[in-house]
Amino acid sequence: MSAEPMNAVIQARGLRKSYGDTRVVNDLNLTIQRGECFGLLGPNGAGKTTTLRLLLGLIAPDGGELSLLNHAVPQDARVARLRVGVVAQFDNLDPDFTVAENLLVYGRYFGMSDAAIEARIPQLLEFANLTNKRDAKVPTLSGGMKRRLTLARALVNDPDIIFLDEPTTGLDPQARHLIWQRLRELTAQGKTLLLTTHFMEEAERLCHRLAVMDHGKLIQQGTPRELIEKNIEPQVVEVFSETSAAWAEQHAAHYAQRFEISGESVFCYVQDAQVLVAHLQTQTELRYLHRPANLEDVFLKLTGREMRE
Repeated sequence: MSAEPMNAVIQARGLRKSYGDTRVVNDLNLTIQRGECFGLLGPNGAGKTTTLRLLLGLIAPDGGELSLLNHAVPQDARVARLRVGVVAQFDNLDPDFTVAENLLVYGRYFGMSDAAIEARIPQLLEFANLTNKRDAKVPTLSGGMKRRLTLARALVNDPDIIFLDEPTTGLDPQARHLIWQRLRELTAQGKTLLLTTHFMEEAERLCHRLAVMDHGKLIQQGTPRELIEKNIEPQVVEVFSETSAAWAEQHAAHYAQRFEISGESVFCYVQDAQVLVAHLQTQTELRYLHRPANLEDVFLKLTGREMRE
């Protein structure tokens, strides 16, 4: 592989992976820079998890070239992973151990001495807001505590890059916002984050850059703001009621540059919503929401509104 761009911690070129006749990752090209939070978005079955496994060297590609922290992958993946932390989609903490023991045992996998791990535990527990839970067993923790412990565990080896696979799934808003705060602190420290998520607000808040993936391909990349400005009119008016579809057939094309009907909702994409909103204020049977365009609008435009199983 040619030399990596300066500050790149991950570089993939022409990466391919198939299972049977299905191409799961299709000629993927990706560069992630040191110190950024990079988001990988896509519907179920888009190839995100397979991509993460390829990047970590857990599976071998069928073709292409890949480096992780200047190590060729999968050839030198074991060495590269010594500088990597992983937060899996589902908690895999050991229920028989205490909070501190989970950190201790995990650190040993990286060849760290018990003394070195013990020296890091107070800092990790403070970071995860779990100092008073040091001796608690995992089953006694709330869902948010378990996710914070999983994040702390991924940091035990002081990694340069952290892979996070849907880190806030199943959490209440308070727990999610605390995780977001901790992830921002990590990027402020110069850590690199690779994040997959189905929460578009999460991606928009955290990611410096992101890529939208579907059917094994990266279909667009950029900053959240770039992707919104490139793909979506600046304002969105959502119209919803039992009669919204009938209203759309008669009026939406007159007021909106583009519109989509989804069930009882009509999404009107406009440059300026003033005239449309004035009209809707006269339609007492309709309800509406006027808002700026966001990353979810981009995601649905690029990947469709159909359910993926």
